[in-house]
Amino acid sequence: MSTIHKDLAAGRWKQLNFVTQMSNIGSEVERTISWKDKGNKLYSQKAFYRALELLDLTIECFDKTSGLRELTRLREVLVDYFAGQNNYSSTDSSWRKYFYAFNFAARRTS
Repeated sequence: MSTIHKDLAAGRWKQLNFVTQMSNIGSEVERTISWKDKGNKLYSQKAFYRALELLDLTIECFDKTSGLRELTRLREVLVDYFAGQNNYSSTDSSWRKYFYAFNFAARRTS
């Protein structure tokens, strides 16, 4: 798959703080859910790929820390929900709740 966020992948993403990164990932997850609810599978899939790319860029920013473990698990559960069997029993609501805190914190710091 080709890079979607070329300017972010080129280094701009690393300049953003973690909360802002997670907020942006959450925005793409929200778009994924919204397009899915509207029945537009193609746009939902594209938003999902953008979310994964941003999450991968965030994972690349981490050294071997406890945060890395949560981020890789987050990726696993996102893929399970949107492209797998939903073995973790995620819901649209649970994803919104997960990312809400990051959105709230990002707005407070801007």
